[in-house]
Amino acid sequence: MAGIEEIKVPDIGDYKEVEIIEIAVKVGDVVEADASLITLETDKAAMDIPSPKAGRIQEMKVKVGDKVSKGSVIAILSAIGEAAAPVAAAPAPAPKSEAAPAPTPVAEVKTFPTEKTVTAPTKPASDHLAEGGDIYAGPAIRRYARELGVSLALLAGRGTGQKGRLLRTDIEKFVKESLQKLGNGEGGTGTALPKMPSIDFTPFGEVEVSPLSRIKKLSGVNLHRNWVVIPHVTQFDEADITTLEAFRVAEKATLEKEGVRLTPLVFVMKAVVAALKAFPNFNASLDPEGDKLYLKRYYHLGVAVDTPNGLVVPVIRDCDQKGMKALSMELAEISERARKGQLKAQDMQGSSFSISSLGGIGGTAFTPIINAPDVAILGVSKSFIKPVYEDNAFVPRLMLPLSLSYDHRVIDGAEAARFTRYLVAQLADIRRLLL
Repeated sequence: MAGIEEIKVPDIGDYKEVEIIEIAVKVGDVVEADASLITLETDKAAMDIPSPKAGRIQEMKVKVGDKVSKGSVIAILSAIGEAAAPVAAAPAPAPKSEAAPAPTPVAEVKTFPTEKTVTAPTKPASDHLAEGGDIYAGPAIRRYARELGVSLALLAGRGTGQKGRLLRTDIEKFVKESLQKLGNGEGGTGTALPKMPSIDFTPFGEVEVSPLSRIKKLSGVNLHRNWVVIPHVTQFDEADITTLEAFRVAEKATLEKEGVRLTPLVFVMKAVVAALKAFPNFNASLDPEGDKLYLKRYYHLGVAVDTPNGLVVPVIRDCDQKGMKALSMELAEISERARKGQLKAQDMQGSSFSISSLGGIGGTAFTPIINAPDVAILGVSKSFIKPVYEDNAFVPRLMLPLSLSYDHRVIDGAEAARFTRYLVAQLADIRRLLL
């Protein structure tokens, strides 16, 4: 029919089967071009999927909790003024009987005497979204369940709210019961991590409760998984950057006139690329089954950025094809967007190796957690002056501490030591970076 169009999920990068956490429209709404239709949430960021054009929502093909990928149909849109097909009403929860939940009524034809126009940005239209039979919960409750790792499919029939709607207390009760069973040895193999005790701190003094930021909640799950699943080993070394720093300082004033801020981190990035080319196992990812290694022919470096809401790791692509100036400008630009919360999901995908620099803060060494699916990450601490014995005398040299954490399933200790030694040699004589 003329004027009827399927709205599909556009290119969202490497993500597949991404969960829908909010739906901003309902059947019969009139939307403007670029108005938000749904919100997706990956393990790193949330993203809105907009309408490509103005029109009326004829049919919604998805609901909260569904998982979609590029090309998945979201909704059916009809152009304004076109003869539209009859619109089916969204299913509503039926009242429950004492015996069992009543089935959802069959959709019926519904007319719309008034039009609601949705513009960008929008708020969720309602929270009466069903997921599997008699499970009803609003977006906030669904988010809370995800944060606790609870599948709503396990909560069927447990809702104590109006018309069987799930409440926060229902989820908390389910989690407590599950942990109690696990603690009693029920439903487990005995290899699960023990539960952290819940402690009331108020008897010891005044307490202020501060909620974690959304970024820390999301990244915390990944960090915990990576630390538990990946056998970490950390190799420590020091690079003599005396000559490198003298060159950087000498060029600083000239480059600043061009709007370029040349930092030590940029030299580290170029040295890392050279080391990855010499040791390709570090520029790889291990298959989840653990029987294949994907060796990457691209050099995309994830660089950890400290933001007011927590640590994020944007990716700078094709570092092997960019000079110092270009890398400096791109690093400054993407770091600024990260601090302002303006990164897109695509900005944090596709790294082949990661760098976490604490050089601007301090410290002598640390053990960075691998940013899976990478197999290694380099930690950089604050440089310091150290006496080094050369030509029968101690001379002051500027040393840069390096901490290389690696996946011991892929890389052994000898290979890691060779990697850091090669990296140290590159930084000690920056002319090597030109080779």
